[in-house]
Amino acid sequence: MSLISFHRFLIATAIAFCFGFAAWELMTWWVGRVAGALVLGVTFVVLGGLLSYYLVRLRRFLGDDSGRLGRARSPGR
Repeated sequence: MSLISFHRFLIATAIAFCFGFAAWELMTWWVGRVAGALVLGVTFVVLGGLLSYYLVRLRRFLGDDSGRLGRARSPGR
């Protein structure tokens, strides 16, 4: 397993944790109306979304745009 593949696995695990924990905290807020649970739930939804964005665009963050669709063609073609 390459380092990039392992990194993708770790990020995917972090995304699952963030959304799972967010669901747990939002359910806690729904039952108990504790403000801290709402803040944590929303925070972890945002973190999960940011990590999802990062995972989808990991190639761009690493500087490898060779796999992009719609890349510019050279003038000779």
